[in-house]
Amino acid sequence: MNIIYNDKTDLLYIRFDDKKQDVLNKRITEDIVLDIGDNDRIVGIEILDASKHITLDRLLPVKYEFKQHKSAT
Repeated sequence: MNIIYNDKTDLLYIRFDDKKQDVLNKRITEDIVLDIGDNDRIVGIEILDASKHITLDRLLPVKYEFKQHKSAT
């Protein structure tokens, strides 16, 4: 995952998939665009005027949890 913020344009881009692929841009709101890739998967989110929508000073460092579910056998 890559997170890129451009302070000059106030654009935040979150990329979930690094694979090179053609994407379809789907505008959700005036300021939010989803990049849809292979198999209709969301591969990126672009947020225009990001500072209006997100508290940017809390954006980094990114914290995350990954929980793996055990399958029943």
